Amino acid sequence: MELNADFDKRVVVHSDAIDWKASPMPGVDRRMLDRIGGEVARATTIVRYAPNSKFSAHTHTGGEEFIVLDGVFQDEHGDYPAGTYVRNPPTTSHTPGSDEGCTIFVKLWQFDMDDRNQFRVDMDNAASDGHAVLHHDARETVTYHRLAPGAPLTDGLAGGGELLVLSGSLTEGGDVLKTGGWLRLPEDAVLNAKAGSEGATVWMKTGHLPHARPPAV
Repeated sequence: MELNADFDKRVVVHSDAIDWKASPMPGVDRRMLDRIGGEVARATTIVRYAPNSKFSAHTHTGGEEFIVLDGVFQDEHGDYPAGTYVRNPPTTSHTPGSDEGCTIFVKLWQFDMDDRNQFRVDMDNAASDGHAVLHHDARETVTYHRLAPGAPLTDGLAGGGELLVLSGSLTEGGDVLKTGGWLRLPEDAVLNAKAGSEGATVWMKTGHLPHARPPAV
């Protein structure tokens, strides 16, 4: 399967307008944003866990990173409330689920295969001045932004970039992205966005698109 697989194109997805599709696990549904591959895929997805649902135990051969958007995500390593950013690098394993139900934004098979840096962070607490660098390496930079009404969000995007609006709204290139809006811009594009009248919180990743490729399976 290929969905939004041309990384040279600007892509905007209003995820709230996408129908939920069932995953192979009962009670776990998803909204696909981009994808290269089948059930094992380089993928960016919104995933919804119904109360008391879970996936079977599995290893993340290509790594995963995710944000808990609402509810509480859980695995044998602990509970992850809304606002938590998690990186589970290649070779890590877990049995994910949720007692109360939750929604997460998750990216699969997009790690440096030698990365072993596993961590979790409360994004809002990390952004004491309204901005936080959640992760940085030679391939990418992951940031969190808490924007006041009308505040700009700009970046040169030498290696491309993507962002997810977590709350509020953001205007970019004539598009208004509300909560759940996802934007991906190609290499050497320029991000010139502005928060709406209620402000916005935004997760953003930059520099990574030159490394975009399908999973090695």
